[in-house]
Amino acid sequence: MTNPLLSEWTAEFALPPFADIKDTDFAPAFEAGLTEARANIAAIAQNPAVPDFANVIEAMELAQTTLDRVAGVFYNLAGADSTPVREALQRDLAPKLSAFSSEVTNNKALFARIEAVWAARAGLGAEQLRVLDLYRRMFIRSGAQLDGAAANRLTAVKGRLAVLGTAFSQNLLADEREWFLQVAEADLEDLPEFVIASARAAGLEKEVSGPVITLSRSLIVPFLQFSPRRELRQKAYLAWVSRGQNGNAYDNRALAAEILALRDERAKLLGYASFADFKLEPEMAKTPAAVRDLLMRVWQPAKAKAEADADILEAMMLAEGINGPLEPWDWRYYSEKRRRAEHDLDEAILKPYLSLEAMIGACFDCANRLFGLEFRRLDVALYHPDARAWEVTRGGQHIAVFIGDYFARGAKRSGAWCSAMRSQKKLGGDVRPLVVNVCNFAKGEPALLSYDDARTLFHEFGHALHQMLSDVTYGFISGTSVARDFVELPSQLYEHWLEVPEVLEKHARHVVTGEAMPADLLKRFLAAGTYDQGFATVEFLASALVDLAFHEGAAPADPMAKQAEILAEIGLPPAIRMRHATPHFAHVFSGDGYSSGYYSYMWSEVMDADAFAAFEETGDVFDPVLAARLEKYILSAGGSQDAEALYLQFRGRMPGVEPLLKGRGLLDVA
Repeated sequence: MTNPLLSEWTAEFALPPFADIKDTDFAPAFEAGLTEARANIAAIAQNPAVPDFANVIEAMELAQTTLDRVAGVFYNLAGADSTPVREALQRDLAPKLSAFSSEVTNNKALFARIEAVWAARAGLGAEQLRVLDLYRRMFIRSGAQLDGAAANRLTAVKGRLAVLGTAFSQNLLADEREWFLQVAEADLEDLPEFVIASARAAGLEKEVSGPVITLSRSLIVPFLQFSPRRELRQKAYLAWVSRGQNGNAYDNRALAAEILALRDERAKLLGYASFADFKLEPEMAKTPAAVRDLLMRVWQPAKAKAEADADILEAMMLAEGINGPLEPWDWRYYSEKRRRAEHDLDEAILKPYLSLEAMIGACFDCANRLFGLEFRRLDVALYHPDARAWEVTRGGQHIAVFIGDYFARGAKRSGAWCSAMRSQKKLGGDVRPLVVNVCNFAKGEPALLSYDDARTLFHEFGHALHQMLSDVTYGFISGTSVARDFVELPSQLYEHWLEVPEVLEKHARHVVTGEAMPADLLKRFLAAGTYDQGFATVEFLASALVDLAFHEGAAPADPMAKQAEILAEIGLPPAIRMRHATPHFAHVFSGDGYSSGYYSYMWSEVMDADAFAAFEETGDVFDPVLAARLEKYILSAGGSQDAEALYLQFRGRMPGVEPLLKGRGLLDVA
């Protein structure tokens, strides 16, 4: 029988034939893709013609077409809808794909042809020069200039890292999937209805009788906010922060230590002082010192604010007759009480105005007002019943297909992300993107979002816009293929439109009555925008500083001891923990993406605060001229230029840290 992954995709918009794909189709499809790619790479390397941009770089762009197509489907499904077969194949593929990558970058004949194109680069266009430079840099940073034992060892190190990253991710998924806390009906009595509904839906998903609390952020965080049962909060919280360090088959501590040691070795093989020096070289920050400077400039005011808040929360707890210090499982509960008291803002009252459907509508409406995009729901078979798709058009022209997969389930890894099953490019035909947003919101009838959930929705849709509006020739620089500390700019910038009063007035309507959010509630909601930012900033910075320290010097033999040492040095307030402790720090250990790079969210926030200020300065946050500049220089440009050059063309200058501090309510503290 014909493998649907290898056949021509004839559905509208060339969507993958999800209904026809079986798990057993993936392994042979990957083998076929690898065989084709190896033959193509060999032909490029051995081509007797004089090396030029077309027969080397453009040929490489097209060499892995089948492999890229198969991988685009598989890895999206593996993260969003895991099965035992897919997990096993991930483990099998990790060393194979790493070995193939090393084969390519270790191919001396191929690298010699790239160098020949580089030497004769005069006359190439700007985008071609950028792509050539990035390919050459990728080869050099992958060890193309190494020989003998050093080259062989680097290949082995990268292969082992691929295996370890997959294992780390799968361990975390298994630990999260297996733990849940069954609660009695009596334990639900004081909880808002949306938490009760989510707990009952989670019980059904876990196939147990009665409600449960899971480790999904969209369920456990509101439980910690609203449950007056301190012993249950403690049990749930400790399970949440203990993911990956339970001494079971899914314990990630030894994996983290080995990953850090191998990264350090990788950097040394390539001639760098540390992995952080290696990793940050192509980013906007460039050096670990620049990252540390930014983080510490924010740390002091954030810590001061968090400590002042902790004193208030502890006093509230003591007033209720609970002796002892404020604990991490107490913070959200008393902070929610304080928010209700000081801002007269109860999230349980707010959530009916933030239904998932309304917030999706708000995302689409803002994209329409800013960029002229229109969204038409598609009736197509996708990989899971929860997923849904839209055609994205502008002026009647097809732009992209967008898939949203919003609800938490046991087969989905935690967190939220944006990926492209197919990226935009013009080489080889006008290829339009297929973009996916994956979230982990609690299911409900209807599904109601917290404010943080709504921000996450806007955040991931900002990434999706970066993919959908991409307008480049080469897939290598398409969409989000930019510096890691620049990639969060579009996503974090888009979050700002969630707080625009006219957006909320139009879309934040009560899920039952359809009435707009009352003016006084809207005012209190916006006024509380910087509430508890001391806590949020400190828990983020603690994780970012640990990540940086892990990679800045020699790899620690015991990462947990090193983590404790770093947190003691910076004086992490005792009632706050890292947002992501080492054994479940998937950003850093499930792959190299955010290793030495978790700071990127804050680096990008410096720019996103400044970029939204540019819209505010016009007097119209939907200003069409500025929106066009944003699309031209940021969203459509991909990695076609250096990130700093792109931002300078959009804004005219680089920002300071003040807009970030102001946005987090920390400027006066500083």
